[in-house]
Amino acid sequence: MTKRLNDAFLGTLPEDIRRPAYDRSTITTGIVHLGVGAFHRAHQAVYTDDVLAEDLRWGIVAASLRSPDTYDALEPQDGLYTLSVRSQDGERLRVIGSISRVIVAPEAIESLLKVMASPDVRIVSLTVTEKGYCHDPATGALNEAHPDVVHDLAEPHRPRSAPGFLVEALRLRRAAGVAPFTVLTCDNLPSNGRTVKRVLTRFAELRDPDLGAFVAREVACPSTMVDRIVPATTDDDRARIGQALGVADAWPVVTEPFTQWVIEDDFPQGRPAWERVGAEFVADVEPYEHMKLRLLNGSHSTLAYLGYLAGYETVSDTMADPAFERLVQGLMDEEVTSTLHMPPGADLDSYKRALIERFKNPALKHRTWQIAMDGSQKLPQRLLGTVRDRLSQGASIDRLALGVAAWMRYVTGTDERGQPIDVRDPMAARLKALADGTNGDPAQLAPALFGVSEIFGDDLPADPRFTQAVTGALTLLYANGAKRTVAERA
Repeated sequence: MTKRLNDAFLGTLPEDIRRPAYDRSTITTGIVHLGVGAFHRAHQAVYTDDVLAEDLRWGIVAASLRSPDTYDALEPQDGLYTLSVRSQDGERLRVIGSISRVIVAPEAIESLLKVMASPDVRIVSLTVTEKGYCHDPATGALNEAHPDVVHDLAEPHRPRSAPGFLVEALRLRRAAGVAPFTVLTCDNLPSNGRTVKRVLTRFAELRDPDLGAFVAREVACPSTMVDRIVPATTDDDRARIGQALGVADAWPVVTEPFTQWVIEDDFPQGRPAWERVGAEFVADVEPYEHMKLRLLNGSHSTLAYLGYLAGYETVSDTMADPAFERLVQGLMDEEVTSTLHMPPGADLDSYKRALIERFKNPALKHRTWQIAMDGSQKLPQRLLGTVRDRLSQGASIDRLALGVAAWMRYVTGTDERGQPIDVRDPMAARLKALADGTNGDPAQLAPALFGVSEIFGDDLPADPRFTQAVTGALTLLYANGAKRTVAERA
């Protein structure tokens, strides 16, 4: 297929393919997004595409802070891409046009900073994953020894990190008398807006105390909760979607029908009317954030590590095993729900039922290996916060401990059949070195990993209720394997 999706081919697409309901040549840039990946393109960019049908001020300039892959795919397509929504009932395709330009930050630092400093830009949003904030996951504080932080403090006008770009752009706006943009994080961090505000304020203080005070006083960082499952796009997806379009799409995104976005309404310079297209604005996101992090993400990580070890490639494959379904249902009902404090009217039972069905969706090929990435950054908020709350209640943590133990078994880098695991994690080398020194002995491996304070803090390794539960679960995983352990403990 030689033709490529772009503006010129929009009018030639089949009639059943939904396309932008506005003239893309007339939109202006109101949002810069850092970390343009599949999730942003399946979530926030879709809400914004809907808004642009009525308000053309909110076009997105999207930036990759690392890889040029997304630029290489979307630049020849004028920023267009296909959204595939898949379920047991079939597939619906839609072309999204809200991203007008993609920038590769390392190759165009000045260009990206210029756009971020523009008065038209009133929001800078982020999906850079937990590790992109250069913070300590256990404390939420800026990691001042992070190599990118060290670099950006030494060369502030040529930043590499998300905090470096944000603070330098805010400095440029302040110097030009332009009001600061709102920083809108859409990543899975606890109290994500407040965490980002803490990180940015400290980074700015290290650059200049006056700049730090300005960020603390003037920059809005509302918290959010985002929810949509977005597996990695495959070559089969590209071929199937290209056949339906009649033109090639180098990087479509595949997702589920469910989508949710809960946002604290703190936008001093204005915002899109996302509430008209399905977003929910609230005074306090924290209850919803805990609900999602602990029920969806905590269950997802538990399924990923145990499912991978058991030999299951995808989440739906894992959930087809009745023991794993019982495990995750018990995790949600008996260990997570008691730690949640939802506002009146929130229906946790419906949310949990929907999660089970979403996890079982066979149309989404969400690989356990993909979800298992960056576990050192994810465990503190997905599982360990719940562990702390359960311990404070004097309650059991058996299933939570099994999820933590499965992570420990996974990061050794060798699976149950003796085959290597491609562990993708910013701490992978350190974790493997710790594991290698224990010779596969759970009684040594668990204490070695408990010593990583950036993950476990100082409190959990000192609590025998936690250490004994995890070490016991890890011992079972080594003795019996993941599949048998889950069958016996679910």
